Amino acid sequence: MIVVMEKNATEAQIAHMAQRVQEMGLKSHVIRGIERTVIAAIGDKRGGERESLESGPGVAEVVPILAPYKVASREVKPDPTQIQVLGFRAGAGLVGIMAGPCSVENEEQIIASARAVKAAGATALRGGAFKPRTSPYSFQGMKEDGLKLLALARQETGLAVVTEVMSTEEVGLVAKYADILQIGARNMQNYRLLEAVGNSGKVVLLKRGPSATIEEFLLAAEYILNEGNPNVMLCERGIRTFESHTRFTLPLATVPFLHRKTHLPVIVDPSHGTGHSYLVPDMAVASVAAGADGLIIEVHPNPEKALSDGYQSLDFPQFNDTLQRCAKVAQAIGKTLS
Repeated sequence: MIVVMEKNATEAQIAHMAQRVQEMGLKSHVIRGIERTVIAAIGDKRGGERESLESGPGVAEVVPILAPYKVASREVKPDPTQIQVLGFRAGAGLVGIMAGPCSVENEEQIIASARAVKAAGATALRGGAFKPRTSPYSFQGMKEDGLKLLALARQETGLAVVTEVMSTEEVGLVAKYADILQIGARNMQNYRLLEAVGNSGKVVLLKRGPSATIEEFLLAAEYILNEGNPNVMLCERGIRTFESHTRFTLPLATVPFLHRKTHLPVIVDPSHGTGHSYLVPDMAVASVAAGADGLIIEVHPNPEKALSDGYQSLDFPQFNDTLQRCAKVAQAIGKTLS
């Protein structure tokens, strides 16, 4: 349930009601919106909590949350959440752009990529240091050396760094270097990992699993939010269907549907969602038209020689042209690339 505070409720009253929720054995999440502050009371209900909380100072009403995902629901926070880290912003009218190579390969490659994507308009640099590959014989990433190169690229360009973390043991190490922790599709339901990144204090980019329903996706986000971390972005990266003309099927109806159900920003990955570089520009533009709050795109100095996913990576001129088209569409629907 949510405790809706009156518009003129004081900070002392808000703190008091959050404490009341805690004393009932429930977890309290104070969520500040544009027009109101609410306190989400999460946990097993024994009965009588609603009536007790409604009598509290500064309380307007207590409302049950119907959605199985509690803190992520628009019932709790009707206005959209905006994520901001360094120069990257996504949500509430701003379209954040994350771009860079699938894998960090060497200093020259990642620095060149960072400079190029920033010049084109990106505000975050993506790059894999730990790479979960289907085959154990494929390139597995540079690991901490790759993280150090990402941090060097951030120092050089000011771009926020987004990179994947694959296990609970690596969260502290990756958080030391990265600004945004990515949970890959294979780990969407790795609940201990979700809890660990929730406790990291970092912004989290959560990718949808290739066979996950929307409800499962939102409940995965709930694990992160339930640890007290409100900075979660949802990423649609395509689902597995019977079609074979693309690597995955990229369902852009997910974007407006999620906006109806949750206040969290929705990011689209047209690179993994299609698996073909020639499809990425059009699907990036279509994602912005569908209302996406951000894009994450694979960009490489020389895709033909990339150590991973070169077939779905754009080169620098292609990425620049793509962002120019995206900017026009964003402007047409009242949004801004950031």
